[in-house]
Amino acid sequence: MEMSDIAGRHSTKLPAEQEAIRAKCFHPTGTFVEFPKEEIEQSIPDRFEKIVAKYPNRIAIKTNYQSLTYDELNEAANRIAHAILDRQGEGNQPVAILMEHGASVLVTILGAMKAGKIYVPLDPSYPLERLRFMLQDAQAKLILTDHKNGVLSAEMAAHECQVMNTEEIKIDSAPGSACTRVTPDALAYILYTSGSTGQPKGVVDSHRNVLHDTLRLTNCIHLSVEDRLSFTHSCSSSASVRRIFPALLNGASLFPFNMKEGGIADLFNFIGQEEITWASLGRTRDLIRDLGGKRRLNSLRLISFGGEVVHKRDLEIWKKLFPPHCLIGIWLSTTETGNVTQFLIEQETRISVDILPVGYPAEDMQVMLFDDARRLVTQGEVGEIAVKSRYLSPGYWRRPDLTKQRFVPDPDGGVARIYLTGDLGRREADGCLFHLGRKDDQIRVRGYRVELAETEAALLNVNGIKAAFVTGRERGLANKALVAYVVPKSRPAPTITQLRKALAKTLPEHMIPSVFVVRDYLPLTPTGKVDRKALPDPDNGRPELDTAYVAPSTAVEKALAEIWSEVLSVDRVGVHDSFFDLGGHSLAATRVISQVIKKFKLELPLQALFQAPTIAEVAAIINEHRAKKLGEADLERIISELESLSDEEAQRLLAVEASGRTRS
Repeated sequence: MEMSDIAGRHSTKLPAEQEAIRAKCFHPTGTFVEFPKEEIEQSIPDRFEKIVAKYPNRIAIKTNYQSLTYDELNEAANRIAHAILDRQGEGNQPVAILMEHGASVLVTILGAMKAGKIYVPLDPSYPLERLRFMLQDAQAKLILTDHKNGVLSAEMAAHECQVMNTEEIKIDSAPGSACTRVTPDALAYILYTSGSTGQPKGVVDSHRNVLHDTLRLTNCIHLSVEDRLSFTHSCSSSASVRRIFPALLNGASLFPFNMKEGGIADLFNFIGQEEITWASLGRTRDLIRDLGGKRRLNSLRLISFGGEVVHKRDLEIWKKLFPPHCLIGIWLSTTETGNVTQFLIEQETRISVDILPVGYPAEDMQVMLFDDARRLVTQGEVGEIAVKSRYLSPGYWRRPDLTKQRFVPDPDGGVARIYLTGDLGRREADGCLFHLGRKDDQIRVRGYRVELAETEAALLNVNGIKAAFVTGRERGLANKALVAYVVPKSRPAPTITQLRKALAKTLPEHMIPSVFVVRDYLPLTPTGKVDRKALPDPDNGRPELDTAYVAPSTAVEKALAEIWSEVLSVDRVGVHDSFFDLGGHSLAATRVISQVIKKFKLELPLQALFQAPTIAEVAAIINEHRAKKLGEADLERIISELESLSDEEAQRLLAVEASGRTRS
């Protein structure tokens, strides 16, 4: 099926159950006003000034230290806009913003846009070299900062650009509006995301697209002036765009909370104290599991999970901590597309799968799944998620090569384009989409394609496991292996034997990790995703098993231990350690048996290792068979046959051998 066949394939009409839940997604006061399509044909400051005129005295931003009405926010943003124009004049140039999380950075973002500039948010917690790269790549000639980051900003500027402390602008300066002429197509921001080359890449977007993204979220969850939104995301993340603008372009109230200063318990107290109606949890859901007792937080009408795959177990948190009327919203969003899909759940919704869906296409978003040849996959098959819309990012800042690679023209010649997300998905017959992680997370283990998200979901269902992350690593003679990083709920952690037995109940052999690394926590990137680079490579030490270590003592046992150690990349092997608990599998078994035959020059069936999976047991078999030594010709033939087996062939041979013994 070619790309030209995609038009009209999936309707955006929602199933009746989703329509019914969405009908309940209102603030109790019922003050929702639909975000009309014609409102996207303007600039963000234009829409904001309309909201200011309509709700001048409503709270726009409130923190523990500061509160601003819409009128006060507008005046403060105007002062910053005038100061920027005095320094740089008019024009759609990038300006960097290096400030702490709070009200001031939001005022500065609005001020930069009112001056017609492209804002480039920089997170002060990022490494200095990363910040310098982003500043130089953006070609910003002005850094907007605060008292706390003045020294860092001056160090970054290095006489190549100006630095302006927005907290030093006089309050009585520049009365009146500072909105310059900005078209809907003008660039609003550059957001830097991780890049495959090791350097961040800048994603740009226009005022029209941000407004349309705001429209999609507003009309999905019926956001109103009565809503109060918590804001925990860094302003340098794309998630911030889907908090700042839906709030401030609808007359709602935004409540920044600095996670660096307060913990998860403080956040929950903050939500209750400020009567937040929509909270976005992201990766903090892993921390929420540690909260004891029940905190109903009755003001909440909606919480949203995002950032990574959402598991069924996450719903346990929701039912334990949140009121019965509170809904869950799950979205698929990328920096390049904004909000793509939407899915709402209520407490009565029946969930039978471990990985929750991300739902149905949002307005003016069309979702497709492609194979590696960029052909549409059939229903139920896994493919790369692609998004077709006229409201996609223009591309990557100063990277036309990457833009051309990831953004594809509409094959039908329309104004829409197609963005290849690099994410994997599977779609149900009704069009409901399941997000299965990154395409580069999908690996082949011994010839099998493995969806890492499924293994992670199975691990999260194991008693005693709080968090899990699975990846692929090269390991010993067994080549590519699955490595699981697990965080236990308490110590001592479940043993590797216990983990493997639990996973074997639901997963095929090739989806069970060969190596388990127990951690106290999973390191996260500033955007809340697991930081792969910060995860240590697994060592070759003996894992924590149910059996105590007993060293090999005989010559045969010592020779077998050397073979197992080489094949499995384990430094120390005890005579009573199970081959499979050490990370063994069918393909590794063929290599062990091949080495045993070569070493001891006797015939040993492949099934022997599965029936007798310890060194002590295999040594006993070898001692029994030593009288049946093979000739050189037979030896070479058997070894050649074993070493040429694929994993699938090895498993098939094992099944045949097992069935033959059963019949006999």
